[in-house]
Amino acid sequence: MGIKVVKAGMLTTVQDLGRYGLQRYGMPVSGAMDSYALRLGNHILGNPDNEAAIECTVMGPTIYFEQEQLIAVTGADLSPTLDGNPLPMWKPVLVEAGSLISFGRRKFGCRAYICFQGGLDIPELLGSRSTYCKGQIGGWKGRPLQEGDRVAFRHCYKGKDSLFHWSMDSSLYPDLATNTIRVMDGPQLACFENAGQKSFFSNVFTISNNSDRMGYRLTSKPLRFKEQKELLSTAVTFGSIQVPPDGNAIVLMADHPTTGGYPVIAQVATIDLPLLAQKGPNDHISFERISLDEAHSLLKKQHAQFKKLKSAIALKYE
Repeated sequence: MGIKVVKAGMLTTVQDLGRYGLQRYGMPVSGAMDSYALRLGNHILGNPDNEAAIECTVMGPTIYFEQEQLIAVTGADLSPTLDGNPLPMWKPVLVEAGSLISFGRRKFGCRAYICFQGGLDIPELLGSRSTYCKGQIGGWKGRPLQEGDRVAFRHCYKGKDSLFHWSMDSSLYPDLATNTIRVMDGPQLACFENAGQKSFFSNVFTISNNSDRMGYRLTSKPLRFKEQKELLSTAVTFGSIQVPPDGNAIVLMADHPTTGGYPVIAQVATIDLPLLAQKGPNDHISFERISLDEAHSLLKKQHAQFKKLKSAIALKYE
């Protein structure tokens, strides 16, 4: 078979990189909140980028392994254990049949990923295995995993012990202690008073408890508009920072709607979306202004590092 859920955790879902090409029909991309952690975990195991994994939120699940499998845990450090012993992250770990993986105290970050070599036996829906909970589609029966759920592996591990004696350099992953998120000017930045623009780039914002995979609501001194006016709905994306009439910004996340009518004051740079996704309720963040060219340069450098890592790991599985 594969795994059995003993305890579900706070929000435990099956996610891959999401559904693309369907936003024109109103279907969100969804997928992993921290797609970089997912991709790194898959490559540690020799999987394709888009292989589905289990996303654990703040309080992770307890999972029983009915079959032996090679796994990797990446993303947030939620104190993972294997049969009561600390489970190392960022490396391939062989889990024997009959073993239990659990999670404890949140040390840093809020989303961990359990990746499985060969992936999980979950049917694709509209080109993805990701769970979109609000739409009740995809993943495991369109919902978070619950106690008693059993999910099969697509392939069982068959390989060499030598694969386990290495780990990824964790410096390739963002420092989750960082609270500064880099952003570019949004298309409606000029709709805000000069003082509001300055305060946006100097204030410290708190992520509200009223936040989820659709969006993070931020609390701070309200941002003031030059004038209140309605805008035509337009396309939005992961990381768009909208400001409704009350002046409290909302950062759109993985399950964001496809269009929005609030002014977009800024757009989070792609390279910092994983860092933002690892922030949780009551965490504090601030925004640093960068140019589009700077954002492209940072992402290009990350892609080059990822390509080198991918090539090095591929040699382990030859």
